[in-house]
Amino acid sequence: MSSLARARSCCRRAIAAIGGGDALFGVHPVSRRSIVDMSYSTHFMDFKGSSIASSMKKLVVTRLSADFREAVSAQTVPVPTPGDADLLVRNRFVGINASDINYSAGRYDPSVKPPFDAGFEGIGEVVGLGLSASSQYTVGDTVAYFSSGAFAEYKVIPAKEVVPVPAVKPEFLTLLVSGATAYIALKRLGDLAKGETVLVTAAAGGTGQFAVQFAKQAGCHVIGTCSSNEKAGFLKAIGCDRPINYTTEDLAKTLRKEYPQGIDVIYESVGGSVLELAVNSLANKGRLIVIGFISGYQSASGIPPFRGATLPVKLLQKSASIRGFFLPHFLSDYREALSSMMQMFGKGKLMCEVDCGDLAEGGRFVGLDSVFQAVDYLYAGKNLGKVVVEVAPPPVGNSKL
Repeated sequence: MSSLARARSCCRRAIAAIGGGDALFGVHPVSRRSIVDMSYSTHFMDFKGSSIASSMKKLVVTRLSADFREAVSAQTVPVPTPGDADLLVRNRFVGINASDINYSAGRYDPSVKPPFDAGFEGIGEVVGLGLSASSQYTVGDTVAYFSSGAFAEYKVIPAKEVVPVPAVKPEFLTLLVSGATAYIALKRLGDLAKGETVLVTAAAGGTGQFAVQFAKQAGCHVIGTCSSNEKAGFLKAIGCDRPINYTTEDLAKTLRKEYPQGIDVIYESVGGSVLELAVNSLANKGRLIVIGFISGYQSASGIPPFRGATLPVKLLQKSASIRGFFLPHFLSDYREALSSMMQMFGKGKLMCEVDCGDLAEGGRFVGLDSVFQAVDYLYAGKNLGKVVVEVAPPPVGNSKL
């Protein structure tokens, strides 16, 4: 089985494992409306408030390239019809991930050839569903999902693979992958202890923001790297003890001077020279968690250069370790992670920063066409928090069902 196929399978099992049809982690939903008897039909849709059109836009990878604009094009296609156990979701928001470029370059599964649909994360309202799916959901329910093909105005997805959420807020979208990655990686691989020092690279980004907060909640001293004074201010606001703006401070010199004993845990997502610096900055028995290497994704190979010839010696001398993290390998932790994060967010104890491009040169990311701009924005390092595109405005009117 290919790596992409395994990832898809794992993601489906993860969503199924959290109990898609149940009330979400202590959040009590409003009472459900009765379902109209449509037993004579294989599906039914809400054609009133939702105004479902006959066609929709979606983004499709038409050629393999690490240049997202070159690889992906917008296409107009018929709105799909949900099967018996499926939901038709009108996407309100979709998430932008660094891995969107890896996907468009065909790096996850070389056997898959274009055309194929792009995008991984979405949140919106149920506007159509099959009869079996109606035993758990109804038109108007709000759900989030992690599945390929999310860059579309409408998405058909099996009911068992969605996560019910109390409202269509993009903040919930940030928890499915970015939040869960930080929560589980630090818990299972970080072995955090109160009083330890934790370094988070790209700390003001989609997953970095969560790593900072979870490390601080564990009683650690947290250092976070960022690229602007605005981001440094944000990091302070979420509890980071020592933001380091690497555009105005020398990161290597700062770490050597202020943390001469080294760093106990490093949450690393940049790769290349930053990964090399992370290795050199580890304390005795330090743990370096690698969750990605975005600095290389736009290159031909997708992998940034890394000088690792002396790596075994450096690890041995400090009894240190490097630990890779891939979310689908930790499905047994997924339900508890989402439950905990949802409760923290509901109680105001977790900040989920979303960047919809309001300060971007072209303005707020609205509509599928703005996905291209949003990807450029992410790779330019301009985002503060999780980059999200608003696909459609809120619906007007009530369902007739």
